Amino acid sequence: MIKYISVMQDTIKKVEQSYMKKNITDVRSGDTVKVTQKIKEGSKERTQDFEGLVIRTRRMGSHTATIAVRKIASGVGVEKTFLLHSPLVTKVEVTKRSKVRRNYLSYMRERTGKSSRLANVGFDSDSVNAGEDIEEAVEEPKEEKTEKTEKTEDSPKEEIKPEDVKAKEGKE
Repeated sequence: MIKYISVMQDTIKKVEQSYMKKNITDVRSGDTVKVTQKIKEGSKERTQDFEGLVIRTRRMGSHTATIAVRKIASGVGVEKTFLLHSPLVTKVEVTKRSKVRRNYLSYMRERTGKSSRLANVGFDSDSVNAGEDIEEAVEEPKEEKTEKTEKTEDSPKEEIKPEDVKAKEGKE
């Protein structure tokens, strides 16, 4: 019985790992993020950006990792919760990082104007946003990229010799 349970747990973990994205952005509470999401309207598909403050992160090590993002739109507070490993979330970009001491910033809901500002913390945006764009990774597998590079390497390249440059300068 116990052996059966451990085999099932291992199988469940393997299935969960297959659905997880490889490169996700390091997102924390207090970050200002820009989340790009696919939206289907009938037969059409488009992308939409949602930029706001991350007020909560949950289960960051799991395949059910979520972030709650809040922004003010036309004077009304709007909150959206995003599943980070969802195929509909194409990109998460951290634009600003702030100093906070909590994971759940519910007190930000009552704040407006200057009181809603958080203290900025310097961070390296290139290393934080290092995760590659998910659409590009899905569209072009790595095997095809190597074939393309091999084809370009086989094609003859023009070499520019110093004599050619001197001859051209002399003609002008």
